[in-house]
Amino acid sequence: QVHLVESGGGLVQAGGSLRLSCVASGRIISTYAMGWFRQAPGKEREFVSAIRWSGGSTNYAESVKGRFTISRDNAKNTMYLQMNSLKPEDTAVYYCAADRSQSPQLRLYTHEYDLWGQGTQVTVSS
Repeated sequence: QVHLVESGGGLVQAGGSLRLSCVASGRIISTYAMGWFRQAPGKEREFVSAIRWSGGSTNYAESVKGRFTISRDNAKNTMYLQMNSLKPEDTAVYYCAADRSQSPQLRLYTHEYDLWGQGTQVTVSS
C-alpha cells in the first residue's frame, strides 16, 4: 500500500519561493508517473507538473513553465516541486498524485491519477 504525504506549503510574498515535498511510503515502481496538481477556491483541480519516477521525463503546465521545477529523489522516495517567482494566482491547495497505470505518456488529467495525497496550502500575497 502506497501513501503520499505532502509538505512545504505556507504563506509567501509575490516573487518568493517555496519547495513542496511529497513523500511516498511503500514501493514506487520506476514506471509510475508522479504529478503535482493544484486547486484554488471555487476552481477545478488542475495539472501543474509531472515526472516519470525513473527520471528523464517531465511536463509542466504553461502557467508554471520557467518558474517551477519538478524533481524526485529515489533514495528518499520523495518528489519535489520547487516554486520560484510565485504569483498570487499560484495560491491553491497543492496535491501530489501517482499514476500507476504504467502509461508511456505523462498524463495531465486528475482522473488519470489513482493515488492522492491530502494536499498542502500555498498562499501567495501581493
